[in-house]
Amino acid sequence: MKLNQLTITQALTGLKVKKFSAVELTQACLDQIEKTNKHLNSFLTLNPKAISQAQTADKLIAESKQNFNKYPLLGIPYGLKDNFLTQGLRTTASAKLLDKYIPQYDSSTQVKLKQAGAILLGKTNLDAWAHGSSTETSDYGTSRNPWNLNYSPGGSSGGSAAAVASHQCLFAIGSETAGSIRIPACWCGVTALKPTYGRVSRYGVIAMGSSLDSPGPLTKNIYDSALVTQVIAGHDPFDATTSALPVNIQPKKLLTKKTLKGIKLALPKEYLVKEMDDQTAKLIDKAVKKLQSLGAKVEEISLIDPHYSIGVYIIVQRSEVSSNLARYDGVRYGHSRKFFKHEAKNRAMLGTYTLSAGYYDQYYNKAQKVRTLITKEFNQVFKKYHAVIGPISPGPALKVGSSQDNPMFGEVVDMLAEPSSIAGLTGLSVPCGFVNNLPVALQITGPQFSEQEILNIGYIYQQNTDFQKFPSTEYD
Repeated sequence: MKLNQLTITQALTGLKVKKFSAVELTQACLDQIEKTNKHLNSFLTLNPKAISQAQTADKLIAESKQNFNKYPLLGIPYGLKDNFLTQGLRTTASAKLLDKYIPQYDSSTQVKLKQAGAILLGKTNLDAWAHGSSTETSDYGTSRNPWNLNYSPGGSSGGSAAAVASHQCLFAIGSETAGSIRIPACWCGVTALKPTYGRVSRYGVIAMGSSLDSPGPLTKNIYDSALVTQVIAGHDPFDATTSALPVNIQPKKLLTKKTLKGIKLALPKEYLVKEMDDQTAKLIDKAVKKLQSLGAKVEEISLIDPHYSIGVYIIVQRSEVSSNLARYDGVRYGHSRKFFKHEAKNRAMLGTYTLSAGYYDQYYNKAQKVRTLITKEFNQVFKKYHAVIGPISPGPALKVGSSQDNPMFGEVVDMLAEPSSIAGLTGLSVPCGFVNNLPVALQITGPQFSEQEILNIGYIYQQNTDFQKFPSTEYD
C-alpha cells in the first residue's frame, strides 16, 4: 500500500514507530495530487509550506513519542475546503470575486488542526460560495468523481470528497449547509460526519446560511471521522453559536462496541422518495437488514415528507445568502459585484425578495414556523429511538452537466439531508454499496450533540460490511 492510501490511524501507527516520516507521507500525497489533479480538479491552491510543516512534525516525532498525545494528528496531511480562511494562503470560496484574497487570519478549524500537528496540503474546490450540489458552479471549473470522470463528485464539498476518494490526502474538511458534506461523501464513496450545528465553530468560514452552516470531516473510515471531529469540535469564543457542552467524542470508545443490541432505529417511510431508483432502494433495504442482524431494532415510522423541507430550506437559506453576500462590496473584499455569477445573483435576489416588506410574513416567517415543526417532530422521535436511518441521496452520482438549466437540482439532490440540517442535527454518510459501479450511502441521523452515539452505530455497521472501497486513479 502506498503511503497516501493509508488511513489516519494507519499513518499515525507508522509515524510512531518511524516506519516512514511525515515528509515522506506528505510527499506521497503531493505526488498523487500532481498525478491526478489535472483529471479531478479537486485542489485549487497548494500550500507551499507543506513540506516544511512536515519537517517540523518529524522533529517533534524525533523528540518524543509523547508528542502524539499533545498533537493528536501529528504529521497527517489533509485538504481544506476553500471557504475556510487560511492566513497567508489564498482563499477564494471558488469565486473569482475573491481570486486574489489573502486572509489575515486562520479559521478556527484551521487553527485547531494546526495545533493538532496536521499538515495542510492545500485548498479544495467547491461550488462558488458553496452555492450548489455538484461543484459545477465553481468559477475554477468542475471537479470530477474519481469513480468515473464523467460524473459529478457532488457539492458543495465536491473537491474535498474527490480528494479523499482519490487518496490525494488522508482526510479533508468540508462544510455543510444541507447535504454539502454528506452528499459528496455518498457520491464519492467516502465516510463523512456532519456535526451538530454549533458543535464546530464557523468562525473564519465564508458564510452561506449562518443558521445552518456546519464544518465537518470527510475521511476513509468512521474511526478517522471520530479522530478529526474530536480535534475540531468545541466551544469557540469567536463564534457565539458554538455550544459550551463538553465534546463527547472519544474514538477509543468505538472499539468497545461489538453489537447494536439495545439500539432502536427509526426508518421513515417518507424518505423512500419517488425520485429514488430501485437499485438504491434495494441497497438501503439490505443495509437495514444488516443493522437488524447486528442487534438493532428497526421500526418504520412516519415523518413530515422531506419534500416540504425543500421549500423551507430555499427560503431560509436564500434569505441568509442575501445578507451574507451583501458584505462583498468591492471595497474591502476582492472585486466588484459584477464578478458575481448567475447562481449567486439568483440566490441573493430571491432572499432579498422573501425578506422584503410585505413578503416577510408570507414567506420567511412561515418557513421558520415549519422549521420549528420539523425540529419538534425529530425531538419526539428521539425520545423513543437512538437514531433515524435511511438513504442520504435518491441515487448515486449524476453525470456532469445534470444541474444545467435545472434551478431545483440541488434541492432535489439534497432533500433527504435538508430536514436534519434544518433541525441542526448530526448525521453520518456511510457507504452501503454500489449502483452501476458508483457508490451509494446509508444516512444515520442522531439528536443534537449525539456524535458519539451515531459514530458507534456507523462504526459497527462499517466493521461488518465491505463497502468502504476506493477507485483506481490510473486515468492516463
